[in-house]
Amino acid sequence: MNLFDILGPVMVGPSSSHTAGAVRIGRIARRLLGEGTPMRADIALSGSFAATGHGHGTDRAIIAGLLGMNTDDERISDSFAHAHEAGMAYTFSRVKLPGEHPNTARLELTAHSGKTLSIIAASLGGGRIMVREMNGLRANFSGDLPTLIVQNLDQPGHVSDVTSMLSHKGVNIATMQLYRDHPGGNAVMIIETDKAVPAEGIRWLERSEGITRVTFIDAE
Repeated sequence: MNLFDILGPVMVGPSSSHTAGAVRIGRIARRLLGEGTPMRADIALSGSFAATGHGHGTDRAIIAGLLGMNTDDERISDSFAHAHEAGMAYTFSRVKLPGEHPNTARLELTAHSGKTLSIIAASLGGGRIMVREMNGLRANFSGDLPTLIVQNLDQPGHVSDVTSMLSHKGVNIATMQLYRDHPGGNAVMIIETDKAVPAEGIRWLERSEGITRVTFIDAE
């Protein structure tokens, strides 16, 4: 249990799950995209987010997070206007995501460079969030720790390559998750670490055969 479980996050109202958590979903999506404010965001709300999110400011909160605002930013209520000023186009829709948490959103982002990102993330209460899917592959991480995400072809040797690199750079692994869509298909490693992964280690992974995408986000 941490402080958020007892007091909740420092935030503007009205809801830690529908507002603060939604800001954090937008923020982590922005960080995972890795190119600042997206050019376009297509956002689908599910469950309670879809049913009551507008009244709680969930839509404005997600946009605020995509713009880089924190949960206590007084500009959250005016985030649509700030998105217009920043040149970010966005849409909202409703979607049913069976089996997901009631407070769930699917974000499909496009950067100015053309880079794309798709995530499904849930607000768990108290401002806590969990990314449940990234670019079509299952996931389970919060972004609270430094997180290395390696997408690769499902072939022998990739896990060893990544863990050896981390060992060589003196980076200790806190948690490690492996997912794949089917044997020999697309796979992903999600590794939470005790400290940041050096840039040269990330560049080495990006050049490695069979690795299709490398994303690293440091702890906030």
